[in-house]
Amino acid sequence: MAKQPDIAPLLTVSDIHTYYGDSHVLQGVSLDVKPGECVALLGRNGAGKTTTLRSIVSLTPVRRGHVGFDGLDITHSPTHRIIREGIGYVPEDRGIFSSLSVREHLDIALWAAKKPPERRDEVLKIFPRISERLEHFGQQLSGGEQQMLSIARALLAEPRLLILDEPSEGLAPIIVDEVRDTLARVKKTGTSILLVEQNVAMALALADRVVVLSQGMVQFTGTPAELEAQPDVKDTYLGIA
Repeated sequence: MAKQPDIAPLLTVSDIHTYYGDSHVLQGVSLDVKPGECVALLGRNGAGKTTTLRSIVSLTPVRRGHVGFDGLDITHSPTHRIIREGIGYVPEDRGIFSSLSVREHLDIALWAAKKPPERRDEVLKIFPRISERLEHFGQQLSGGEQQMLSIARALLAEPRLLILDEPSEGLAPIIVDEVRDTLARVKKTGTSILLVEQNVAMALALADRVVVLSQGMVQFTGTPAELEAQPDVKDTYLGIA
């Protein structure tokens, strides 16, 4: 999707530094996401990808630098306020409760977001598989179904930006394709996406731009085509030819 360079970013991450104890994990990470854009954050294990996402939503405090969302400084805002401003966050562990039904998961999220029941119907149009399993409990869902439920739950609040951490983790290839197609449908609604993903092929199929991290620093920013044209970056920082 072509982007006009003068469109103001929805999310701006500027030179953030994050620590775990004395360990300096993020060392000046900067990136942005424009309205309607999908940005993939790639890198090897331990590169700082998940910490970047957690820093954006204040689950891991930023010690230096700035995070802005739609012109607001959210660097030190509590997580619940960041979510309320319009950021949806889907963590790697999915957060599905085994004893709750799909319907109950969605109803709780709907209540928390203060949205009408019609919003659930809108979201379920994107997730036909989930709409067929409303009475199933969390423990009865496959890994792919749990992932789709986690994404659907985040979308109930009508976020302008959806942040996802490893949505294909642990899924069979055919289910990875389903998750990819689901995210493509989400993108078509105009929702911006910031995606951390180890499945590089899936990430590049969705992304308008790519940011590559290594050792808590940005090593590359560009389009998927520009990344493909730099095999040294792919080999050094992603481990692929």
